[in-house]
Amino acid sequence: MSVLRKALAVLLTALAVVGAVRLVAPATSPDQEPSGVRLQLAFLRERLEGGADSEAQELFPEGYLFLNALYGLTWVDLGKRGVEPERAADEAAWALSRMESPAGRAPFDASAIPPYGVFYAGWTNWLRGGLLTLRDDPAQRTRFDADSQILAAAFDASPSPFLTAYPGQAWPCDSTVAVASLRLAGARFAPTVDRWVTRARGLLDPATELLPHYVDPATGALLDGSRGTSQAIIQRFLVDVDPVFAREQYLLFRDEFLDRPLWLGPAIREYPHGVDGTGDVDSGPLIRGISLSTTVVALGAAQAQGDHALAGALANFGELAGLPVTTLRTKRYALGLVPIGDAFLAWSKTARPWTTTPPAAPVAVIGAGWRVPLLLILLVIGLLPWLPLIRRRWSARAGATS
Repeated sequence: MSVLRKALAVLLTALAVVGAVRLVAPATSPDQEPSGVRLQLAFLRERLEGGADSEAQELFPEGYLFLNALYGLTWVDLGKRGVEPERAADEAAWALSRMESPAGRAPFDASAIPPYGVFYAGWTNWLRGGLLTLRDDPAQRTRFDADSQILAAAFDASPSPFLTAYPGQAWPCDSTVAVASLRLAGARFAPTVDRWVTRARGLLDPATELLPHYVDPATGALLDGSRGTSQAIIQRFLVDVDPVFAREQYLLFRDEFLDRPLWLGPAIREYPHGVDGTGDVDSGPLIRGISLSTTVVALGAAQAQGDHALAGALANFGELAGLPVTTLRTKRYALGLVPIGDAFLAWSKTARPWTTTPPAAPVAVIGAGWRVPLLLILLVIGLLPWLPLIRRRWSARAGATS
């Protein structure tokens, strides 16, 4: 075997070993800091300071707001886990200030009800409420109370439980985030939240019995059935709205959207089983019906539901397929080319309910055996380049003994 071939063989074997480790090493944690999350946040902070949020805005309408929101929310999750709570509060406040800047508000309509629409109002209110769980701030507390009252009034006055994010456009997932922030705001908003749950239960997608993707803004009537993109976010937040309703919806979500393409790692479909469709700016391109972005967000939904078996499987598969690059200071996935993807993954890995105790684990739908096909593939990759050398040595040994 030439030096070049031997070097290539060593490289492939090393990559196979690294891949195997990524498949089996714990990538999530129910109560501690998941491995590598602060390194991801260090990468994201650098990129945010370099204008990554403005770049994300060019990709989709909420890019600027989303990237800052996910950065701040991940820090809140870490702080609630006892990881640098003071720094976590500082970073969350920094992210919130960027969300409330002119650039953060630019895509949204100031005259909407609530102001700037339910997407903007819900995510900012949720982050502000999370910040207040780490550090009380009278000014932020006053603003949180005032914005929560405005949100509650909008829900109470609306003929539909699903408020508009943009003029004439309503997505139930946006309202789910906003209602979760009202639950976080305290018991005085419980009547509004409970009324929302009752009304939402009456407007489910009849094909899946899940909340729909897109609805008529005036009536809440279904315009587009359940989709993985919005379901992953709904399932992440619904546990903070109503744990009973959330568990019912989560089990249906697993049944309808969880898949094992080619019997490899677990992943989440963009459309329910039996339904084909095309991808869009939110789902990204679909691979055999799978949305990578939806799969990442669903990891957080599984974590929030106490489904640690599925969350761990999704995270480990991501450690292999996401091609992470780790340095002494940072960690990034897919070479760091899409920072918002890193932000969603960090946020998903740290997911825990904020308004209720973590629910008991549901019946597992995936066991450790899901790794076996991938480990066998890695074994072949690691051994294959050595086969000529092994064959020659075996032949030489057989000849010497004959």
